[in-house]
Amino acid sequence: MKRLNRFALIIGIPVLLLIASCGTDDPGVNIFTTEDDIQLGLQMQQQILGDPANYPILDSIQYAEAYRNIERIRDTILATHEVDYDKLFEWDVHIIQNDSVLNAFCTPGGYIYFYSGLIKFLDNEAQFAGVLGHEMAHAAKRHSTDQMTKAYGFEFLLSIVLGQNPNALVQLAADLAAGVSELAFSREDEYEADEYSVKYLYLTSYDPRGVAGFFQKLGESPQLPEFLSTHPNPQNRIEKIDEVWQSLGGKSGQTYEARYQQFKNSLP
Repeated sequence: MKRLNRFALIIGIPVLLLIASCGTDDPGVNIFTTEDDIQLGLQMQQQILGDPANYPILDSIQYAEAYRNIERIRDTILATHEVDYDKLFEWDVHIIQNDSVLNAFCTPGGYIYFYSGLIKFLDNEAQFAGVLGHEMAHAAKRHSTDQMTKAYGFEFLLSIVLGQNPNALVQLAADLAAGVSELAFSREDEYEADEYSVKYLYLTSYDPRGVAGFFQKLGESPQLPEFLSTHPNPQNRIEKIDEVWQSLGGKSGQTYEARYQQFKNSLP
């Protein structure tokens, strides 16, 4: 009942407030709470885990070594205490078995999904940690619910949070996993996620420019993944990542290539 009363008050917010959040590159106003982020992310996780035909999640018991690696890297980033909501969000990580997809995504509340194709595409653990830090930053800075509100509208998301629209939940999960253009983060969101990936890794033993290594490797590929077509130019992002790194002092770090190869070998 408290949730319904609270949302009834939110719906009464002047229309101008909602209009202010509709610009593609505007940071906008996120009128969802962190608890709503967690609830929405949990519902999306239940949808994803309950649909193995579209999301073949690797079993965490059968592939325990792979999950030990990915959770160790996640915990290294969380141990910096630089990630907003590090104690509140779940930061639950899953691996989707599809070697043809170079993608990762994070739903509201810190529920993270990596396609096996992306894990195998990367060369070292610093690159992986850089991408993971980028996804965690999207959740920590609450970019997802802000962008989802712009793309679908407040009432659409509210119906999912309140459990009133299961079909919408199916659509939302599919759109997010596919990286459809309507859910593309703004340029500012992408640059901010890159920035905080560098800041997270700077406090670890990793090379802080790990996410730049990912973009450099993409530049060597004959064709960029489809989801990157809506993102800022990779070369521009590498330059901005280097600027952030230099502003922090330009400290180098480790890449852990051999250890990462063991991680990749633990996948089917």
